[in-house]
Amino acid sequence: QMQLVESGGGLVQPGGSLRLSCAASGSILSFNAMGWFRQVPGNQRELVATITSGGSTNYGDSVKGRFTISRDNGKNTAHLQMNSLKPEDTAVYYCYARQWATEYWGQGTQVTVSS
Repeated sequence: QMQLVESGGGLVQPGGSLRLSCAASGSILSFNAMGWFRQVPGNQRELVATITSGGSTNYGDSVKGRFTISRDNGKNTAHLQMNSLKPEDTAVYYCYARQWATEYWGQGTQVTVSS
């Protein structure tokens, strides 16, 4: 069973940066897409960014121009570089991967943006 493990979350001041990583337990070459979603308690899970196997990217409107998603097929990882962080970016961030009709989710990593 494929597993996804996130890392890199933490506490950062407004305007700061964080880099999240998502490590897969196996090869990600078969993933049609990988991505990041986030969730605040009481709210629905929200798209942050996705990247396809071909390298096409898609971003949620609230993070465009600030966040960058990438994937390293050789290391079976995906990354989310988050710059110019705002308090409203505070959430649990989940790594996501899709392999045809099968979806995989990580357990999440907390990101808190606060002074």
